[in-house]
Amino acid sequence: MGWGGPWACAPLFVLLLLEAAGGERHRAPRRKCPIVCSCTQDNALCDRTDGVPRGLPPDITSLSLVRSGFTELREGSFLQTPSLQLLLFTSSTLGLIRDDAFVGLLHLEYLFIENNKVGSISKNALRGLKGLVHLSLAHNQLETLPRHLFRSLDALTHVDLRGNPFHCDCRIKWLVEWLSSTNASAELGECQGPDELNGTRLSQLQLQDFDCITTALALFQSLPFQALSVEPFWYQGEQHVAITQPFAGRCSLLEWDHLDGAFRAYASINGSSPVACKPLVVEGRLLVVLAQLAGGSHVWRREEASGRFVRLQELGPQRIRKPNALASFRVDGDWFLAVADSSKAGATTLFRWGGRGFYAHQALHAWHRDTHVEFLELAGRPSLILASSSQRPVVYQWSRPGRAFLRHTDIPDMDDVYAVKHFRLRGDVYVCLTRFIGDSKVMRWEGSMFRDVQHMPSRGSMVFQPLGIGSHRYAVLGNDYSFSQVYRYDARSGLFVRFQELNTQAPRSFAHLAVHQRDFVFAASFKGDTQIYRHITIDLSA
Repeated sequence: MGWGGPWACAPLFVLLLLEAAGGERHRAPRRKCPIVCSCTQDNALCDRTDGVPRGLPPDITSLSLVRSGFTELREGSFLQTPSLQLLLFTSSTLGLIRDDAFVGLLHLEYLFIENNKVGSISKNALRGLKGLVHLSLAHNQLETLPRHLFRSLDALTHVDLRGNPFHCDCRIKWLVEWLSSTNASAELGECQGPDELNGTRLSQLQLQDFDCITTALALFQSLPFQALSVEPFWYQGEQHVAITQPFAGRCSLLEWDHLDGAFRAYASINGSSPVACKPLVVEGRLLVVLAQLAGGSHVWRREEASGRFVRLQELGPQRIRKPNALASFRVDGDWFLAVADSSKAGATTLFRWGGRGFYAHQALHAWHRDTHVEFLELAGRPSLILASSSQRPVVYQWSRPGRAFLRHTDIPDMDDVYAVKHFRLRGDVYVCLTRFIGDSKVMRWEGSMFRDVQHMPSRGSMVFQPLGIGSHRYAVLGNDYSFSQVYRYDARSGLFVRFQELNTQAPRSFAHLAVHQRDFVFAASFKGDTQIYRHITIDLSA
């Protein structure tokens, strides 16, 4: 049987296209030949106004536009020709197809947009084409297709996408999923990017070829005060945070407000010039150590009945001259507190909990202007690393017979380190070392000493903080003169790669806090508002 229905008098090249595409022959009875319109740049049969063909008979069923001069198809371009069953654009300058360009074409079965310059299709461009059987977008300039472009095209049996420079990244993942679930046949062509997939046929792509889940730190809340340190802690089954506010002269304790869905201060401890605030729970009691440059450093205890904080003791009045950092930890069942002293005549001191307060246990590092102290375990042994503005960082390890920390080694080629922070990854111990001038570093413990892993340019940095959030590992390098850099660990290279910038003024501390099934990162700012960022997951294929 010959071609029937609307194709009885269609141009020969249209019939050849349909035959090549494997189109089925319509068995509808013969009827009067429909009007067929071919529009070219020198043909006035089809007038163009604002990108919409005009002057066409409303009962036209087949329309071919060859070298038509159209540059885009806008919404409602074919409202005047509702009877179209075949539409062809070819050898034209058509570059953009907008939402609802084909609205009203309820009878359209064959749509050919070939050998044009189409580089962009709006996500709802094909909306309403419920009867579309054959779609060709071959030989255009498409690098991607919008997600759900083929949604509601229930009658579709064939798609031709050949000859397009597709960039096969996460934006195309949906197409791979659609191809695995549709009954329609498809001609697809090859990827022209990214490099690792260049030349790969789209039909060979698998879902596992796409890594489309990423993360970001999104600003969640600003706290209207400057801060030096942020210390998360667990108390009564929930995470809280203590923030040192040097200009306000207090340590604020924040908790999650379940009603307002934000963080709020529920208690504060006033001081004169606080530089560090360390909360810890000892023997079931919440203690807060407030280190100050003037007025003495003190240990405060929370009264359970009233919820107020009362001063428990003054901490080492003859030993602490210019405290700069605190570290608390347990060794062999005892609680210890290490205070890094940055004065010329001071000494970093280790205090031990004695039931009613912390008492001096060991002088660690005299006359070296220590700026930071970090507790960690190296090869199963309790250890301390002291950072100093006058010499290399020094590693101490715990001696059980002497119940004291003994000098073990130093960290080579790293003078003038402001702070040291450690993290564990796949059983190895790493440290992030912060330098204000020069390169900050990531180093790994290799049995007896730390060795270089990675350098980060860090002029103006006072904090280089590793953060572990779920399965993700980050390192945030603060900067006093520019944006802070967030690095994310890349398991394939074993290095941290630049990931995101944070606009926090003069950051001094970063800390991760998990509450209410959400993850937050606090960024203490010395010159502006302290910021709270929410850690979010993003599907790049969505």
